[in-house]
Amino acid sequence: MPSIFQKTAFKAAGARPPAAVELSPEGVLAAALPAARRGASAAQVYAFVPLPEGALVPSIDAPNFRAPEAVSSALRSALSQVAPRTRAITVILPDPIVRVFVLDFDAFPAKAADAVSVVRFRLRKTVPFDVEPAGVSYQVLTQSESEYRVLGAVIPGPILAEYEAVIRDAGFEPGVVLSSSLAALAAAGSMEGVLAANLGANSITTAVASGHDLLLYRTLDLPPEPWSRIAEIERAIAVAAAYFEDKLGAPPRQLHYAGIQSPAEFAEAVGNPGLTVVEWAERPGEGALTSLPQTSFAGVQGALAGVS
Repeated sequence: MPSIFQKTAFKAAGARPPAAVELSPEGVLAAALPAARRGASAAQVYAFVPLPEGALVPSIDAPNFRAPEAVSSALRSALSQVAPRTRAITVILPDPIVRVFVLDFDAFPAKAADAVSVVRFRLRKTVPFDVEPAGVSYQVLTQSESEYRVLGAVIPGPILAEYEAVIRDAGFEPGVVLSSSLAALAAAGSMEGVLAANLGANSITTAVASGHDLLLYRTLDLPPEPWSRIAEIERAIAVAAAYFEDKLGAPPRQLHYAGIQSPAEFAEAVGNPGLTVVEWAERPGEGALTSLPQTSFAGVQGALAGVS
């Protein structure tokens, strides 16, 4: 999956920093692959630092940080505990501030600069903000002689700058930036069809992937009222499951889940006995340096997938 913004030092062959941090309204989750000792393999370590209520409010049209000093302090604390090997880290953003699209093209430029310009132009009338200063990234999913399927991701420029600033204030450098669910897709570890859902405090993202192709990606805001919220979750999963069956020719049997509710609570909210809810990425059994809340670990695990 693509980065929204990637520094030059980490552009080679999909390389990513050996540390990742996910920012959410609940807090900061950091994970890292420490340097392996001689004769031993490195295991991921994790640390979580909660944020004060209201310190981070994801939005595409308003400042996200109401208490940036508190966010930088939490970042500094979480990252110092996992002791990353480099100052550059992968930064994982809340899904609602990143717009993700699968675009079809008859032809597509080979040069990255030209390709970004084409994607930016295509998104100009699609997103509700100015795409010229926005962070734009892409990845070719599939291609043939006459068709290219391209994954495009875009984030408002001022919002991206805001997140980069708090990372630098904490003493680190944003090496790669990803949305939560795009990062998590690398943690699924399956070349077969996958139906997935990522539940945040105020949003849900559903995705359908098959191999290296992303067939569906939707992020929806959730209403605050409990019953309306449950109804919206049920509807989102039903739509994604129907899309899975339409595109892959069979109904899904499993729903890969990550989020702020337990899998059992989410299964009850979904209310579909034909779908078995499984963890998108398992809760760490070891390597926890702090108390870890019920949250998604799929983003940081996906961000570190394949990093040596």
